[in-house]
Amino acid sequence: MSQADWIVLIATLAVIISFGLYKSRTSKDLDGYFLSNRNMPWYVVLLSIMGTQASAITFIGAPGQAYTDGMRFVQYYFGLPIAMVVLCITFVPIFHRLKIYTAYEYLENRFDLRTRTLTSFLFLLQRGLSTGISIYAPAIILSTLLGWNIYLINIVMGGLVIVYTMTGGARAVAYTQQLQFVIIAAGMFVAAYTMVHLLPEGVGLMDAVKVGDVLGKMNVITTGVNENGFNWEDRYNIWSGIIGGFFLALSYFGTDQSQVGRYLTAKSVKESRIGLLMNGLVKVPMQFLILLTGVLAVTFYQFNKAPLFFNELQVKRVAASVYKDSLSGIQRQYDSLAIEKQQLVKNLVADFKGGVDTSGASIALRKVNVATESLRTQFKGILDKKEIGGDSNDTNYIFLRFVVDHLPAGLVGLLIAVIFLAAWGSIAAALNSLASTTVVDIHKKFIRKDECTGLEDYSVSKRYTLIWGLFSVVVALFAGKLGGSLIEAVNILGSLFYGVILGIFLVAFYCKHVGGRAVFISALVVQVAIILLFIYSAIGFLWLNAIGALGVLGLALMLELIVGKRTTG
Repeated sequence: MSQADWIVLIATLAVIISFGLYKSRTSKDLDGYFLSNRNMPWYVVLLSIMGTQASAITFIGAPGQAYTDGMRFVQYYFGLPIAMVVLCITFVPIFHRLKIYTAYEYLENRFDLRTRTLTSFLFLLQRGLSTGISIYAPAIILSTLLGWNIYLINIVMGGLVIVYTMTGGARAVAYTQQLQFVIIAAGMFVAAYTMVHLLPEGVGLMDAVKVGDVLGKMNVITTGVNENGFNWEDRYNIWSGIIGGFFLALSYFGTDQSQVGRYLTAKSVKESRIGLLMNGLVKVPMQFLILLTGVLAVTFYQFNKAPLFFNELQVKRVAASVYKDSLSGIQRQYDSLAIEKQQLVKNLVADFKGGVDTSGASIALRKVNVATESLRTQFKGILDKKEIGGDSNDTNYIFLRFVVDHLPAGLVGLLIAVIFLAAWGSIAAALNSLASTTVVDIHKKFIRKDECTGLEDYSVSKRYTLIWGLFSVVVALFAGKLGGSLIEAVNILGSLFYGVILGIFLVAFYCKHVGGRAVFISALVVQVAIILLFIYSAIGFLWLNAIGALGVLGLALMLELIVGKRTTG
């Protein structure tokens, strides 16, 4: 990076840390540290919710996801607005009325301590590992693209966010997420604008979108139906998005403490509801625009030669191996097709503007792109060979490769800062939620059962924040390379546990006659079944959320008929 990039990067991060520490003044007790004294307005709640869910993985992985697979990933969020309505009707008023610190406290009152502890444990396991991935994922990409030491990035990224999360608690998290979100939105807009601006003169945004559509990337709505009927292995379609996405969103926002803790900071039920409903309205279009950046990148690389493989380190690895001659042959063919592609896309845009039939130009351009992708597949085959042992998936490098190669000095630093800030937003909320769950659901129930002063609670809460922060950094340091899209990896991990956790809460809310023993056994059985289903079947991961939730609900109802009678008898 240039000197200007370093200045922009350091200045942006320094402003965020200073702002977080400035806003960290609050009462030194559990109410202040974890819930900011429950006095946040709805717009702070909204930006905090969005900042928590929009991690660095979103901004790194989503454009690459659209580049390789089109816009259909946006369907993943179609169930979210419906989930927000259900949350506002059921979850929010109950949580506020009980004045709880974590969502899992309610489960002890409704069932028993073991059900509360099991649910807390599932959350801590899932969120602790996910937080490590949230640190590791952007770190490995920045390390590869910029040549930075990955261990140092992990420590810096994790260490700095631990400082203001540990110092300021929920208040620092919420207010820094406001500023982070503004900077992130500005950075993404600059990147998208630059992609369009660097296109040939006369080629605008709508032309770029049309080219993306010709190449099949504007597949916003898909049914998941093929010649053999509905494909249950298809990860992203309108049905998996509405149904599976609904259950995932309901569990994430209704039972994951990293999100519950955001809207419990609101000053009233009304403020929480407005924040959640606005999130339901804003999230889908926001994600659409982030994915659209990936489609614009597709068009940009029709007019400009794309790298054979976006992870340059892997290309260098092959170039230094016995397969260097094979690489040279693939590269020559690839460069030749790039020149042909540039002429074909110019012809296609000319046909758009001339109002003539574009079918011939469209078919020709698609054929060249298929041939280009075939060469990329050949290269990936070399990477997969034992002698190379490389990472054959470059989805997560696509967006940042464009940033590093094509953005002017200063803006590269801004986009790198965006990656740090997005990571910090989700990591800070996660650390705060991990600490609150550990203190309230574990420490005060099993380790320190006697009454503590507010200052003692505050002190132990900071220690657990530090412990979870260090745990997450250690996970990041020892994490292996993640294959596939990072945004998929995190969502898959969540889907393994979210359904079961949601099922427990659905029984608690809607099946008043079901007791703790039935729901506890059901949760254990279904959790094992979900893991086995994930390992031994190819079903799309979004369906795991619905299967887990409905599985716990159905099994608990059946077991209650047996266990309940036996208990009363």
